[in-house]
Amino acid sequence: MISTMGKYQYGTLVRTPLRTSRVFIVAMMCSLAGLAAGVETDSSAPPPGWLTQPISLLDAVRIALERNGDILKSQQDLSASYGIAMQTRAILIPKVRGSASYEHNEAVEDTSRTSTGSGTNGLLNTPEDQWRGSIRIVQSVYEGGRMRSAFRSARLTKEQAYLEYQTVVANTVLDVRTAYYDVLLAQEQITVQAASVKLLEGELGKTKQRFDAGAVPRFNVLRAEVKIANARPRLIRAYNNYRTAKNQLATVLGYNLPAEVSEDIPLTLTTKFTIEPLDMALPSALARARERRPELGALRAEVALRKESVVIAKAGSKPSLGIFAGYNSHSSEFREGFYDDVSGPLAGVAMTWDIFDGRATQGRVVEARARQAKASINLEDQMRRIEQEVRTAYSKFIEAREVIESQKRVVEQAEEAVRLADSRYEAGSGTQLDVLDAETSLTEARSTAVEAARDYQVSRARLERAIGLDVTQEVNPTRQDREIKQP
Repeated sequence: MISTMGKYQYGTLVRTPLRTSRVFIVAMMCSLAGLAAGVETDSSAPPPGWLTQPISLLDAVRIALERNGDILKSQQDLSASYGIAMQTRAILIPKVRGSASYEHNEAVEDTSRTSTGSGTNGLLNTPEDQWRGSIRIVQSVYEGGRMRSAFRSARLTKEQAYLEYQTVVANTVLDVRTAYYDVLLAQEQITVQAASVKLLEGELGKTKQRFDAGAVPRFNVLRAEVKIANARPRLIRAYNNYRTAKNQLATVLGYNLPAEVSEDIPLTLTTKFTIEPLDMALPSALARARERRPELGALRAEVALRKESVVIAKAGSKPSLGIFAGYNSHSSEFREGFYDDVSGPLAGVAMTWDIFDGRATQGRVVEARARQAKASINLEDQMRRIEQEVRTAYSKFIEAREVIESQKRVVEQAEEAVRLADSRYEAGSGTQLDVLDAETSLTEARSTAVEAARDYQVSRARLERAIGLDVTQEVNPTRQDREIKQP
């Protein structure tokens, strides 16, 4: 096991040949000004503290829950769905409506009348300025079933949105666990390949000593050198895989890497490969998946929502009834004073009914029923796919567990084989090829062991994801998570 800190390079100043004296003078003046100001052009600030802090697997999951882009976008979708639920439920709540208008009209008509009391003629002028204002409280009483349906739809909308959010969280956690284990694997492969090169270098040193003593031919030295030359590319690739795996982990965690950090990110992981047993039968895994997978829960909510949409569509052929009460005020139509008004409370009942709407309601019902049937088919199809996913993940987990069992003592046996081959070679009863073959087998055994440990952890993570196990329960939710989970 090794712990390596990534090497990070800082930006350097690229200098190009100066072609004119003017450019040279300007460059020298800028350099002198930088020195006078105490500015160092070839140095950079150290990497941020969070980048060099040791990170456990639980820390990585917690960081992803706070920073991962998919989760952040899903949280906004969740908030938008809550807004949709509020709009849906608005039909149940009384509305306060206010209205006001003002009109100035030059085209007014004078009407004359005869006063019966005096027998004289008088004029009654229509006012040029008229205004009107009112405020009402309106409450729907009957909407053809839409009111109860709206209440149920609002609840189902929030439930579906939260389950979809949980799906994104579960997928992200799986990505984090996989990326974390890939970094651990790459780190262990560096250890394995470095040990292989060191072992072969030791064999080359002993072979040279024997060659100098005249005990072995030059061919043995060449064969040992070729063996080392073939092993070094694997070590180089291991370092590259380590850098790539850390880049992938940083991306999943949502890190914005500073420009001064080179491609070898200085991440330090503290969680190691541990083989913890997981005893679960396939029927139990399938049952838990059908019960706990958030995707199925979201699709069940979708089916229920489509059922409510049928109710809402049918309501188009039924009357709507509401009551209102308020206060109304408007300018007088028979007096010229602008502030002469007629005011008073009002109340009433309003009903609307589209007795025939050109079969628009029937069309909406047909559409809603078709979408409900499609949602049911989608639920059944997704359930089959999830069952297949569980079966595949379970089979991969069994395979990884069996490989782990088969590799328990292989490394110890390979190390013993190297020791025996070297002893026989020293005693003259063995050959150099036996030693090299034993060393190659040891490297393969070590590499297979770490790959088996990684495969076991990843297959277990995928199985837990397939059955809908919520591993985020071990991570304390952030304040934002707690707020967004509230209905």
